[in-house]
Amino acid sequence: MTKARSKKATAKRDTKKPTRAAKVTKAMAARSAPASEPRMPKPGEAAPDFRLATDEGREVSLADFRGKKVVLYFYPKDDTPGCTVEACSFRDGSTDIQAKGTVVLGVSVDSVVSHKRFREKYRLNFPLLADTEKRVVEAYGVWKMRSLYGRSFMGTERTTFVIDENGKIAKVFPRVKVDGHLQEVLGVL
Repeated sequence: MTKARSKKATAKRDTKKPTRAAKVTKAMAARSAPASEPRMPKPGEAAPDFRLATDEGREVSLADFRGKKVVLYFYPKDDTPGCTVEACSFRDGSTDIQAKGTVVLGVSVDSVVSHKRFREKYRLNFPLLADTEKRVVEAYGVWKMRSLYGRSFMGTERTTFVIDENGKIAKVFPRVKVDGHLQEVLGVL
C-alpha cells in the first residue's frame, strides 16, 4: 500500500458519520444547555434579588433580609448524601451563624413538597427555597452542564454565596466540597 493510499484510508476513517446515539445525545445537550456559560455574580456586585416559595409554602425575597448577612447556598437535590451532610452542617452550626447576625437559605430546583419532607426528616432550622422554574439558579450562574458516570446533563453546581447587609456579594464559594465548608463560611462571617 502506498503512502498516499494509506493517508486517504486514514482520512476516510476519521470522517466517519456519528452514530445515531451520538447524534441524539448531542441534540439533547444542545436543547437543554444554555447558549453560553452562565455568569456568576462576583464579590462587590449586587446579589440578584428573587422571590421564591419556602418549604412552608410562603414566599420570601432576598430583599426581606436587608440589614442581615445571608448565606445563600445552592445544592443539587434534596435528601441525597452530599446535600444532606451540607444541610445538617448548616443546621448544627446555626448558633454560630446566628451569633454573627446571619441567616441561611438553601436553594434547589426541587419542589416545595420535596423541601418540606427533607426539612422535616433532618429537622433543618432554616428555610429551603424551591426554584422550580430555574430562574434563580440561572441568575446566580449555578445552572450548568454537569457530568456523572459519563452522562452529561444540566444541573445545579453546589455553590455558596455570602451576601452582606446591603445586598452585595461578599464571598463566593464555587464547586463546594461539603467537608469543612461550614468552617470556611464561618471564617468569612
